[in-house]
Amino acid sequence: MSNSLFSLLILLLPCTILASPHSPEDFDEPITSFPGETIYTLKVPTLEENNFDNLLSFGHYQKSCPQFESILNRKVQEWIHKDYTLAASLLRLHFHDCSIRGCDASILLNHDGSERSAQASKTLRGFDVIDDIKAELEKHCPKTVSCADILTAATRDATVKLGGPYWPVPYGRKDGLVSIAKEAEMVPMGHENITSLVEFFQSKGLNVLDLVVLSGAHTIGRASCGSIQYRLYNYNGTGKPDPSIAPKYLNFLQRKCRWASEYVDLDATTPRAFDPVYYINLKKKMGLLSTDQLLYSDPRTSPIVSAFAGAPYVFTHQFAVSMAKLGDVEVLTGEDEGEIRTNCNAINAY
Repeated sequence: MSNSLFSLLILLLPCTILASPHSPEDFDEPITSFPGETIYTLKVPTLEENNFDNLLSFGHYQKSCPQFESILNRKVQEWIHKDYTLAASLLRLHFHDCSIRGCDASILLNHDGSERSAQASKTLRGFDVIDDIKAELEKHCPKTVSCADILTAATRDATVKLGGPYWPVPYGRKDGLVSIAKEAEMVPMGHENITSLVEFFQSKGLNVLDLVVLSGAHTIGRASCGSIQYRLYNYNGTGKPDPSIAPKYLNFLQRKCRWASEYVDLDATTPRAFDPVYYINLKKKMGLLSTDQLLYSDPRTSPIVSAFAGAPYVFTHQFAVSMAKLGDVEVLTGEDEGEIRTNCNAINAY
């Protein structure tokens, strides 16, 4: 183990609950840094505190719907118990939502021409989970809890259910009124180069470290064989497979993915465990998506991949921090911004 990595682990040991607000005074001392990046711990606020410039608050529903998190957690537990793959689906649904117009539940709107109807959204799942939670909350706290807050918190609870880290989620997001299909095509789909991914993340206020750690969500979940067949048979029009795929893994994928409609695990080694084995796989040339494998070959991201592969706690720590940042992207909180939908699939009629 390198001296820098050992020092990193020693410094991380005291850290527990994580999140990511926006002003330097909210942070403890930085833990360490990769080239150009810094990992932070956070002094966790009380429910009454509000450290967010955008008016999100940890105590937002404390009086108006105190049973919000208990209802949501119970529902998430029930759904994941029936189908563990929904945890990865909720992570992906949340990412798609926050990637377009911020975390405003615009991906949930179900009408002609909405993001949900776009080709890029065809394989998204988890809508039923959010609808179920929303229906239960409307019985107890009508017209109170936003769909955007539900999706953000459900993603966190689903991650925890599969062994991932917990992070505090502040509330007060409003639901957006606009959802446009063509905008959904801007969400990264696994074919991009690292430069375009870095630029996309930067446009959302996220950095290279966030890109690498949030890609680690691929420690769980599946992809359609149709999305990777070009890597297996005709990479860049060569008529040959992608040379960056390890031979044994290539053989497995070619046998598994004869049909585009089949699915394959994003993490071939421990697909049901939320762990850093995803990064170990990248070092072994076993990244399923092209964007996965490129993280290990690009000099901007490969040192971070190596650090996560060798230090599980570093990954889980930073995943919590980066997910908190993701959930805060371009949120709507103003009095004249958005609404609280009574049905997550449609804007309010009144």
